[in-house]
Amino acid sequence: MNLNQRINSLVQLGKVMSAVGLQRPWKDFELGITEEEYISLLEKVQTVRHYNGWFTEKEVLFSFRSWGEALTKVNLEKWLSDYEIKEDITRSIAIIMAGNIPMVGLHDLISVYILGGKAKAKLSSDDNVLIPALVKVLALFDTNVEESIQFIPFKLEGFDAVIATGSNNTARYFETYFGKYPNIIRKNRTSVALLNGNESKEELEHLANDVFQYYGLGCRNVTKLFLPKGYDLDLIFGAFFNHIYVTQNNKYANNYDYHKAVYLMEQEEMIENGFLLMKEDKSLHSPIGMLFYEFYDDKENVETYLKENESKIQCVVAQDQTPFGRSQQPQLWDYADNIDVIDFLIQI
Repeated sequence: MNLNQRINSLVQLGKVMSAVGLQRPWKDFELGITEEEYISLLEKVQTVRHYNGWFTEKEVLFSFRSWGEALTKVNLEKWLSDYEIKEDITRSIAIIMAGNIPMVGLHDLISVYILGGKAKAKLSSDDNVLIPALVKVLALFDTNVEESIQFIPFKLEGFDAVIATGSNNTARYFETYFGKYPNIIRKNRTSVALLNGNESKEELEHLANDVFQYYGLGCRNVTKLFLPKGYDLDLIFGAFFNHIYVTQNNKYANNYDYHKAVYLMEQEEMIENGFLLMKEDKSLHSPIGMLFYEFYDDKENVETYLKENESKIQCVVAQDQTPFGRSQQPQLWDYADNIDVIDFLIQI
């Protein structure tokens, strides 16, 4: 298949993902797959939580809807319009995926696929159900997929470049093992929100999505607030109240209880509302169940600090930056760690 045909295949996959995310019933092959194939994908969404307790149906459906919005013909063509793509890259790219949120490695896989490369993907044990299920659907629209996308259960071999995502600790191992290859090696990052005090109630309610989506496990989740001095924290708690559902997840509730107990024993000052602990702290990355905050006098000083620490920050949610409520709905061209994957693949 050529580039345009691969774009069309991804558009069709996006339609399927959107339908699943919205839990629409199957209807007369309009999605290009049989009712049995569609129901099989729905069952994966409904049962994946048995393999990973963080992957609740609510969070997985959100991810499917987000990908459905992203994989449109308009978005795919806009994404690729800034590049000079003369021919298929044909090279083999090893992709080592993280598993912190549902299908977090899908963007890398799609990037290799759409350029005509061969992906050799090593799935995270925390997310090894949904992506293979989607590739199986994609293969219905492109018969070359079985050759162009492989899932490698053991040692990766026979590749020309590497895209690896992990923690700061695993990144050291990646650099040792894969340093001789062209590579993208991603480390820990988090996201922050910079408030000016003039945000509407609706914007603060959207900010709650940036904090709680995927239970705060993603690098695009906000884990730190920068607030103008004297800011009323009750505004935050009030806007966040609708997310009390997070405590229904035992894994989240256990994190919340653990960190509450630790800070109480250490007599650390904090405030809480039954499902979120808030603590004034200069650190950027708060634990699950907590949200750090810091007051400022001069917004420009905060912006300077964020610039100096941009290697640790995935995105900044603010009225003039990433919109409130959109941190976990990046566009195809919003690259992780601000590393342009398409340009990297073209330049290999």
